[in-house]
Amino acid sequence: MNDEKYQITIAPKATYIADQSNAQIERYAFAYTITITNTGSVAARLVSRHWIITDANNQVQEVKGEGVVGAHPHLKPGQSFEYTSGSILATPVGTMRGSYQMVAEDGTNFDAPIPEFTLSVPRVLH
Repeated sequence: MNDEKYQITIAPKATYIADQSNAQIERYAFAYTITITNTGSVAARLVSRHWIITDANNQVQEVKGEGVVGAHPHLKPGQSFEYTSGSILATPVGTMRGSYQMVAEDGTNFDAPIPEFTLSVPRVLH
């Protein structure tokens, strides 16, 4: 398999949502925007996702599901798809990482790794 054909670049960006959070009940809300870009040479469709969300207490949530925000984006080489979703943690800091399961136009199944990124309440990390 020529790996360069099957390349997906994922750029995450997270923000804290203060008005949906409540420290007294250990609820910290975050939004994250993901940009998925097909940097390979074969069109591919996102079929499912697998997230690993870890809070500061090392509590791990695994989330698996079809598509993203109700969509199964089909990306030609050079095309991008951006979406925003959210996560709730019991601590002011945590991380997310995972993968998207992709199917290339030629029928090849492959995973697109999502690099780990930090969810953090502003001014908690120095």
